[in-house]
Amino acid sequence: MAEIRQQPSTFWQNGPAPGQFYNFPRQTSLHKTSETQRTVNPTTTGTSVIALQFDGGVIIAADTLCSYGSMAMLRDCDRVMKVNDTTVLGAGGDYADYQYLKHSIEERVLEEDCLNDGFHYSPKSLHSWLTRIMYYRRSKFDPLWNAVIIAGLQDGKPFIGQVDKIGCAFEAPAMATGFGAYLALPLMREAVEKNPNMTEKEARELIDKCMRVLFYRDSRAFNRFKLAVVTKDGARIEGPFSSKTHWSSKSVLGY
Repeated sequence: MAEIRQQPSTFWQNGPAPGQFYNFPRQTSLHKTSETQRTVNPTTTGTSVIALQFDGGVIIAADTLCSYGSMAMLRDCDRVMKVNDTTVLGAGGDYADYQYLKHSIEERVLEEDCLNDGFHYSPKSLHSWLTRIMYYRRSKFDPLWNAVIIAGLQDGKPFIGQVDKIGCAFEAPAMATGFGAYLALPLMREAVEKNPNMTEKEARELIDKCMRVLFYRDSRAFNRFKLAVVTKDGARIEGPFSSKTHWSSKSVLGY
């Protein structure tokens, strides 16, 4: 009777060749067990935010356009928010990161309201907290791709502060992010130097002029914007508004 020989069973199907390592699924090296992705470029973004203080209050403006690359994709995106009766906020950059920040701030404001201890977020305290959040995320090499302006009344006095995606923070009577820092901020600084105690009406006229110049010169800007205003009577969101445009060379140059 012929002897039947059985082939030895394979110990490991599709295993490594002798002397080689096997890369498990979702594993790029022997010492790495999981993959982590970082946002290396913002995807859907908003452009400039501008802020100005006037006699007895502050005002923030941001248009409602979010661009997908160079395509004007979403035209009804709010980038200003009311935090409480003394504080407002505006953000440029990645819109998804702004939504995350907005949700986090709203949760913390709700927690403060539930405590009912008489304390609430002031502009300076929110500015300080966001400075640490942005720097913490930058230190993890996973930044929030935003430039944020916080404004309001601190002990009855106007306050405007800015934080960028790496946690750099500063204060000034007039601020702008994005292209607004090059196109609108010089106009606001000149106006503040000439009239440091401008009225709310004068501040609104200046903001309208700056938003119009940005619409003329910034390809990501849109002629539809919202305002966040804080006075002793409280904080409010207004708009959307549209500037009256004239496409003569004098109007486009902003003179």
